[in-house]
Amino acid sequence: MKPFDHFQRRIVFNYIVGSMTAVFGVGSVFIFHTLSLSSEEVIYLLSTMVLSVLIMLVAEWNVYQIHIRSIKRIFKSETLRVWEYEEGMLAAHRFPLLTVYRILGPHLFGLAVPASLLTVLGIFQGWINVPYYYIGLAWTGAVLIAIMHALIEFFLTYRASNNLILSINQKLQNEGHEEVEVDFKISLKHKLLVSSVFTAVFPILLFILASQIRFMESGGGMVEQYWSWASLVIIVILAMAVLSSSLLFKSIEEPMESLRMRFDQVRTGEFTKMENVYTDEFSNLVTGFNHMVSSIQTRDEENERLLESFFKVFAATLDARDPYTAGHSERVAEYSVLIAERAGFADKEIDLIRKSALLHDIGKIGVPDRVLLKEGRLTDEEFTQIKKHPQIGADILKQVQLPDELKPVLSGVRHHHERFDGKGYPDGLCGEETPVFGRLMAVADAFDAMTSNRPYREGMPVEKALAIIESGKGTQWDPYFVDLFLEEIKGKERKPSAQAKALT
Repeated sequence: MKPFDHFQRRIVFNYIVGSMTAVFGVGSVFIFHTLSLSSEEVIYLLSTMVLSVLIMLVAEWNVYQIHIRSIKRIFKSETLRVWEYEEGMLAAHRFPLLTVYRILGPHLFGLAVPASLLTVLGIFQGWINVPYYYIGLAWTGAVLIAIMHALIEFFLTYRASNNLILSINQKLQNEGHEEVEVDFKISLKHKLLVSSVFTAVFPILLFILASQIRFMESGGGMVEQYWSWASLVIIVILAMAVLSSSLLFKSIEEPMESLRMRFDQVRTGEFTKMENVYTDEFSNLVTGFNHMVSSIQTRDEENERLLESFFKVFAATLDARDPYTAGHSERVAEYSVLIAERAGFADKEIDLIRKSALLHDIGKIGVPDRVLLKEGRLTDEEFTQIKKHPQIGADILKQVQLPDELKPVLSGVRHHHERFDGKGYPDGLCGEETPVFGRLMAVADAFDAMTSNRPYREGMPVEKALAIIESGKGTQWDPYFVDLFLEEIKGKERKPSAQAKALT
């Protein structure tokens, strides 16, 4: 069965259930078992009810067609514009509330108005023998029954509307549209308050009305005293209903708010389990939430291990291509971490710097072997090809589509050969124009390059390499990171750095 047809059949079924319960159940019992009527009066009132129901159905059907029109258009039309989908989705979300409007509008008045007029006619013609003010009492009962009917259909329609919304979303996906979000909510507090209060007050009000009629038919007096007593009873019951529903809502709201806050924490990357102090159904929800948190943590740990392996494999692959620089990326990563730790960077920043350093030379994959593996000095043309590797590396990683939290690694890969005086490559950035990862890694990369063996030269002593780095402070390298590196290598005591906070 098609989703829209199934929805309409469900609405009809709900309507029959609600009407039989409210109108023909409670309403007919209220009328025919409260009043003392002759068989002719019963036939007249039954005829009145049947005719009124027919008028009610016509009025309600016309309003229903208006309410269902935008939803029907989604399932019956071939092509729709975005606003038509939005209009239909809003109607689907609002349909339980629209059902309440129909019950308290054309349903109530379509039934009560013609029934009242026909009853007045019957009293005037002498076909039924009841006082005119009974019609006013009947209106009070009709309103109560209509509210009960509306509540029944509201909750019955709610589930049907949810299934319809899922079908609309599925249709949107099948047609290549994005899911339509509708800003419409019905507060749980309002639903709970209205249903609890009415459930508590409805039977008492109906009983009081029925008692009033029986009381009058038996010839009783003291009507004012009766209604004073009845009003007091209603006020007490109403107050107790509001209080109990408020307390019940509070008992539901507190665990829901706790769960909402924990879900917000999960969204920001904070995985904290909840203490399960509940003994009702919320205990199952909290248990499920804690299982979810454990699963996410396990998955993240696995993903982190896989990601770590990814970076190491890339670095090892590059090192394996050039045996003379084997281990270079790992060592640059270690030196970069030492500088970042001395600078007081946050753990997250240090991890990103390490990952960036592991991949800083990945662009050499795009450099021909005859240039990369050449044992003699490079020509100007060959050196120009080598100088392209930072940009090539950044372009490779962009194609990988790194998640947002890993995108800072790109700056280290692209800019680790920039100079502080602006004479570096690939972009010729000067001073602090160069991203902080690039300035930091430039020091680590240069030191390892100078102290490592090459086909055309032996690695220089550490002391000489440190002297070159110190002499290039402020020209080739960022003086701040040079000082930190020298302090680290020379083993000086670490000092907290205010500048590090500004850099990160």
